Amino acid sequence: MKIDSSEIASLIKAQIKGYESKLEKDDVGTVISVGDGIALCYGLSKAMLGELLVFPHDVYGMVMNLDAEDVGCVLLGSDNEILEGDTVKRTHRVVEVPVGDALLGRVVNALGQPIDGLGEIKTSKSRPVERIAPGVMTRKSVDTPLETGIKAIDAMIPIGRGQRELIIGDRQTGKTAIALDTIINQKGKGVKCVYVAIGQKNSSVASFVDILRAKNCLDYVTVVSSSASESAPLQYLAPFSGMAMAEEWMENGEDVLIVFDDLSKHAVAYRTLALLLKRSPGREAYPGDIFYLHSRLLERACRLNKDFGGGSITALPIVETQAGDISAYIPTNIISITDGQIFLVVDYFNAGQRPAVDSGFSVSRVGSSAQFKAMKEVAKGLKIDLANYNEMLSFSQFGSDLDKETKRVLTHGKALMEVLKQKQYAPYSLSRQVVELYAAKNRYLDDLEVKEIHPFLERLYSSISSKHPEILKTIDETKALGPELSASLKAAVEEFKGSYSA
Repeated sequence: MKIDSSEIASLIKAQIKGYESKLEKDDVGTVISVGDGIALCYGLSKAMLGELLVFPHDVYGMVMNLDAEDVGCVLLGSDNEILEGDTVKRTHRVVEVPVGDALLGRVVNALGQPIDGLGEIKTSKSRPVERIAPGVMTRKSVDTPLETGIKAIDAMIPIGRGQRELIIGDRQTGKTAIALDTIINQKGKGVKCVYVAIGQKNSSVASFVDILRAKNCLDYVTVVSSSASESAPLQYLAPFSGMAMAEEWMENGEDVLIVFDDLSKHAVAYRTLALLLKRSPGREAYPGDIFYLHSRLLERACRLNKDFGGGSITALPIVETQAGDISAYIPTNIISITDGQIFLVVDYFNAGQRPAVDSGFSVSRVGSSAQFKAMKEVAKGLKIDLANYNEMLSFSQFGSDLDKETKRVLTHGKALMEVLKQKQYAPYSLSRQVVELYAAKNRYLDDLEVKEIHPFLERLYSSISSKHPEILKTIDETKALGPELSASLKAAVEEFKGSYSA
């Protein structure tokens, strides 16, 4: 068989010509099926995972499945006008959202577009919604408190800047209320906040924004809303968009608080997408990578070391349980990803204990390293006292004749439970928390009726504010409670107690 060199040359030229035309074809595909917000496209062999595609009628889609024959894409808009055979084009860009200070005080959707009617957001910078979390060598250990202004949390379950603390409980137990109070308490503390509402009612988000506006706190908050009426892809995208906005500030050396309300609905949205994309279902019909979904989101919350700017993202994910079952699939997943949990109980809530925090199940893995010295001093032994109280309370139900020590434990525990009650939208300063917990710890409240405790504490704080303002000022400035200051506080409390008793 004779090989002709001219034939080989012409064959190579034809292949090169065909390859050039193939390059152009790789950027354009055809819709082969569409429905339920999912489009299968043929011909986009070079598409990237998470890439933005353009469909007819200016509808955008995001690549989520890369199969051998086709590309699975979720639509970020209506699929009513998209038909089989329509042309789809690559943008060569992954999904991005606008970032920067222009977003503060605004309500945006999952794509960063304004939905508050206040006009265009003027920012030239954007970031990809998906990003690899900072490595171990770029991080710093958590040692700076993020004050919530809520006595029960700051005393027993402290949260540090850069921590991930889960808020978990049944419906209507005050989960969002804790997050809202924490955001309100960041006023004047240099912490920017991002609130991500996933699958919430529009009216709930509107009332949340109205409360922040009424408290003059909206100027340091960005609200990312993907309501229950929106499609599953947008609900899936919302927390990643919020995290991308927070990362911009963190990398500029600033501290950020981000709230995900809630990740149960986010998991349901992702399950919907996965089943429509024909991914294999696993436990409770969730796809096998549901753990990876939330871990790659929450791992991005951290504190960077000084070489990388020293900024931080503190994450407060919220998870809803069914009948208090914290051993369900999604709750256990997120408990294992986070650095502790604040567990809210229906029985406490219905009994008027607000916030309804269960001190036994709640834990912070960062612990007292994320507490100021003054708070550490007055909160010492608080959890143990409450555990003793709850144990004695169970036993006291079976016996009528109680010994003196049991009565003492029950009286002290009852006073502590009352002190830990707090009104909503009224976070306390560090000095006020220290004064109230000091009075409770040292048993100045044990001889009062339960209904007298809050009036007593109100008047005690007013008395110290007017007669000994230097005590409160020193606590707020030094964040510590040394021997001299402790003696001054003791004298002030005893002075008021004497006049109050009289």
